[in-house]
Amino acid sequence: MFQISFQIITDTSANLPQAMLDRYGLMVLPFCFTVDGREQTCLDQDAFDSHGFYQAMREHAEVTTAQINPDQYLRCFEPLLEQGTDILFIGMSSGISGAYASAQMAAKLLSERFPQRKIMTVDTLGASLGEGLVVLRAAELQADGAGLEEIVQDLEAYCGRIYQVFTVDDLRYLQKGGRLSRTSAVVGTVLQIKPILKGNRNGEIVLRDKVRGRKAAIRALAAAYADLAEQPENQIVGIAHADCPEEAAQLAALLRASRPPKDILTVCYEPVTGSHVGPGTIALFFESFSGCRLV
Repeated sequence: MFQISFQIITDTSANLPQAMLDRYGLMVLPFCFTVDGREQTCLDQDAFDSHGFYQAMREHAEVTTAQINPDQYLRCFEPLLEQGTDILFIGMSSGISGAYASAQMAAKLLSERFPQRKIMTVDTLGASLGEGLVVLRAAELQADGAGLEEIVQDLEAYCGRIYQVFTVDDLRYLQKGGRLSRTSAVVGTVLQIKPILKGNRNGEIVLRDKVRGRKAAIRALAAAYADLAEQPENQIVGIAHADCPEEAAQLAALLRASRPPKDILTVCYEPVTGSHVGPGTIALFFESFSGCRLV
């Protein structure tokens, strides 16, 4: 473990394995969710029954989620500031959650109380490994001796280069979240239409394409990577899946067959983000230098 002059804090949406969190001494604030009225958090996904959670969703369990509120950020940040530690908070996209605004609110209040301390926040414009890869980059830079302002400057550029593309297996979760009409969801399900979605430059989810059939959707994710990944041999690529590990492995094989990356980090979607996209979702995260958020 290395000595730190500032603490990196993220939220559970970052979806990083516990071993990585431990390796870099990262602090994590949990989003809360309920399953059939029972409130839960998932700070250690390695110990969480992901299959059981997504199976419950398939069997129509009622899942709701809650944002991290300003008071939770205050209670996390304040003890660190009191002991003289600066803070770098890296959070879920402001385009899909109000949690980042709550973190900013807490940072502003505490900056007034601790003017001698630095509290910096980064909006990743992503979720799952679209957020987690940014956190991992920050942790690696910190371990290499980079300073707080230097890391924030790097991350602000890096966030804009992360391309996030995914497909869902069941359209009713997009419909439930207000991203698809009920009629479109029903018609799409009958015709086996699979949307290819992506994050835009504002961190919002938008439609990239539509294909017919699950296999075609997985091929479309691999094709986006083949077209847009820049110097994949030098980067860690992320794959997140919502309880479909075999298909995630198929996607990883397609990436290695076309343009092998330095490494592939594969995780199961943590429950809060996963509940909004539904079981069977597969997402791909990689770095592209060619204006990726406009593509």
